[in-house]
Amino acid sequence: MAIKRPLVIAHRGASAYLPEHTLAGKAMAHAMGADFLEQDVVATRDGALIVFHDLYLDDLTDVAHRFPGRARADGRHYCIDFDLSEIRQLALSERRRAGQDQLRYPGRFPASAGSFSIPTLDEEIRFIQGLNHSTGRSAGIYPEIKSPAWHREHGIDLAAQLLAELGRHGYAGAEDAAIVQCFDGEELRRVRNELGCQLRLIQLLEGGLPSSLELAAIRRYAEGIGPGLRLLVGTGLLKAAHAAGLQVHPWTLRADALPPGFGSLEELIDALCPEEPVDGLFTDFPDRVLVFMNQRFAALS
Repeated sequence: MAIKRPLVIAHRGASAYLPEHTLAGKAMAHAMGADFLEQDVVATRDGALIVFHDLYLDDLTDVAHRFPGRARADGRHYCIDFDLSEIRQLALSERRRAGQDQLRYPGRFPASAGSFSIPTLDEEIRFIQGLNHSTGRSAGIYPEIKSPAWHREHGIDLAAQLLAELGRHGYAGAEDAAIVQCFDGEELRRVRNELGCQLRLIQLLEGGLPSSLELAAIRRYAEGIGPGLRLLVGTGLLKAAHAAGLQVHPWTLRADALPPGFGSLEELIDALCPEEPVDGLFTDFPDRVLVFMNQRFAALS
C-alpha cells in the first residue's frame, strides 16, 4: 500500500529564491509544484487586508526613507498606521536582520535587484486562481490570521474580514483548497464556533510540548497542528498528534538555516518522515523538498 506524500506548503512563496510574499515568489512556488501557497495576513489603517508577515514594515521595505517621521516610539513603522494607498508606494525587498542593513539570508535574492510590492489578499488570491486556471494545476491557499488580538485592539476584526474575503473567492467548505492557521487558540475556537468557519483549521504551536489532553482539546476545533521543528524532532509529538486525530504540518524547512545536528535538508526531511510521516511541510525550498519526497515516497509505494 502506497504511503501518501506529505503536502508541500510554500512558506511565504518560493522565499529561498525570491523575496517573501511577492507575487513573483508565489508564481515560482506554483511552477515548482507546491501543493499550497502561504499567506500571512495583516491589516492597514483603512482596513485593507495585505499579504505581509510582520506587523511592522521596517525589515522588508523602504518605509523609513519613504515616510520619515512616521515611526512609533519603538522606532518601528507599523502596517496598521498606514493606508493602503501608502503601502502601495513602498518597495519590497529581501528580508534584512532586525534593525540592520545586512540580509538575514545573504545567499538569497539580492536586495538591490528586482522591483517588488506588497499585494493585497484579494490580489494574491486572484493571481493564484489565475495560475490555477492557466496551468490546469490547482494549488491551494494557506492564510494565517496574524496577531488577531493586536488587530482587535486597533478596531479590526481580522479573522472575520479574512473569512469574508475567502468566501468571496469561493473558499468556504471543508473540501475547498484553503487551510486557515493561527497561533491564537482562543481565536481559532472563535473562528470555528462563533464565526462558523467550515474550512480546515491548523493550530500553530511554539513554546512547550503540548500534552495529550491539550491535543485532544485542539482536535475539538481544529483539523491539525503546525509545530515548530524543535517541537517535533525526537519528541513523540507526531505519534501523539496522530493518535488524537490531528494532522501535523511542521515549520519551517530551510536548507540555509538547518537545526543543529542536521547536515542537509534531505536529512531533516528523513527525520520528519519516519515510518509514520508528517502530513505537510512548510518550506522555503519547495523544489528541493518535492524532488526528495517524490523519490522517497515512490520507493515506499
